[in-house]
Amino acid sequence: MVSPVLEKLAATFAGKVKLAKVNVDQAPRTQARFEVQGIPTLIVLNDGKVIDRQTGAAPEPVLREWLEKALAKAT
Repeated sequence: MVSPVLEKLAATFAGKVKLAKVNVDQAPRTQARFEVQGIPTLIVLNDGKVIDRQTGAAPEPVLREWLEKALAKAT
């Protein structure tokens, strides 16, 4: 449900973000490392540090605004 929106945002912000999808059922250490408790959980990292996170599905305008704010925090 969220994947098409994320792929569109990744294309829009190409060169600024890299989209990586992780199946937490297959990567329990990653789930634990980032304390993922809900699906989907979106995390913006900068140099391996969590800048911001969004849990739950949201429409494109909401995710775009969230991503823009997270990127602003990262710089």
